[in-house]
Amino acid sequence: MTANQFSTSTEREALCGFLDKQRADLLRKVEGVSDTDARMTPTVSSLSLMGLLKHSALWERRWFQIIVAGRALPDEWPEPEVPDWRDEDFRVDEQDTVKHWTAYFEEQVAISREITAVLSLEAPCGRPDLADRNLRWVLLHLIEETARHAGHADIIRESLDGSRGI
Repeated sequence: MTANQFSTSTEREALCGFLDKQRADLLRKVEGVSDTDARMTPTVSSLSLMGLLKHSALWERRWFQIIVAGRALPDEWPEPEVPDWRDEDFRVDEQDTVKHWTAYFEEQVAISREITAVLSLEAPCGRPDLADRNLRWVLLHLIEETARHAGHADIIRESLDGSRGI
């Protein structure tokens, strides 16, 4: 079954299917792009393809492992005291590679799927300050965010090499 062909027979299948489609769309936008090009910011935005992939990978981990599953991952959560902490996840340098961030994203997605498979959609988030939200809310939020970043990536990729469409 491809990312465009998924069951919507149940709410869980639909939510997971739509999220997987957005994840695949984001990955498709970095396929075949060199590390140098993936670091470029060719629009008026400060976003790059690699920065979007890095940010998406880090927050995939944070949303499912820390927020949903309530795991303690030292030094993983951004510190609000750090100036511009919201932008830090998008920053890349010469050490960052498409290969690394693609593999890391895919690894985090696999763990997210494992967590999602064993919890009820109504399961409250394990992080105490977000316990008023549940797995359903997180899946919907990640569909929204991943789709937004796939759209950003689509514009950036078109700016880089003319490639169009997700």
